[in-house]
Amino acid sequence: MYNFEKLKVWQKAREFVNLVYKTTEKYPTKEKFVLSQHTCKSAISTLSNIAECGSRLSPIEQKRFVEIALGSLYETIAQLYIALDNKYVAKNQFDKLYEQSQEISKMLSGLSRSFK
Repeated sequence: MYNFEKLKVWQKAREFVNLVYKTTEKYPTKEKFVLSQHTCKSAISTLSNIAECGSRLSPIEQKRFVEIALGSLYETIAQLYIALDNKYVAKNQFDKLYEQSQEISKMLSGLSRSFK
């Protein structure tokens, strides 16, 4: 098992990515190659950058990858707002994703503060 797999934040981000995938599958066909794809990519980036953080030896580099993961998470939420505004996602589904993102955001902020 790799070190990043042990991180609770990585595990939560993995669940989040899978929920994003399930949610974007329901978007209209016209959004499959635009909003849907971009939302999935930013969610994947969140997960991937947490993993990459685990490969870095320098605390400065580790913190930087956590910051990138956080930015990707925020990007995902911004895109989900677009989906909500256009009624591609139900409010209760959006709220579930938003709640998960807040938990991940707090965990990432805590992880970032742990690097001196």
